[in-house]
Amino acid sequence: MPQIIDKQPINRNFLSNLEFKFLLKRAPHVNFFVQKANIPQITLPEWRQGTPFVEIPYPGDHISFSPFIIEFLIDEQLENYREIQQWLYGLGFPQNLEQYAALDVKPIVSGEGIRSDIVLVVLNSARNASFEIVFYDCFPTSLSDLAFDTTMSETEYLSAIATFAYTYYEINVI
Repeated sequence: MPQIIDKQPINRNFLSNLEFKFLLKRAPHVNFFVQKANIPQITLPEWRQGTPFVEIPYPGDHISFSPFIIEFLIDEQLENYREIQQWLYGLGFPQNLEQYAALDVKPIVSGEGIRSDIVLVVLNSARNASFEIVFYDCFPTSLSDLAFDTTMSETEYLSAIATFAYTYYEINVI
């Protein structure tokens, strides 16, 4: 007689998308105001071997990561927006070469130079840290516009979207 194995999950709680903490050393004023963050898509392209009948798919050899995107509320002094903006200015040096040099002199391990790691800590149903997603060697690639609008009938607070490139990410259980 075949042996039946019980495959019921031990933890039947579902993961909530409401509880997380965001940590970016390079832009500390952004941390508190992050409203949305994603775990990006991972893609492994395939290659196909031709045969006289069908093409046989095989896994590719280079993983591709979608950008890491956050949305954050803008503080009244624009501190968090300016942190990302100045980082982008340093990378793209629109005014002079010293803007890039100012980023490049900071040690890599400081998290305050050209690249910085980002940590997204996901909380469980008891609001305790469950796991963390660590994005390595991040840098911003875009920062959305801020639209001021006097025609609004109610106060709406401004938010911005920042997009980051990175080398890879890991999910670590805490």
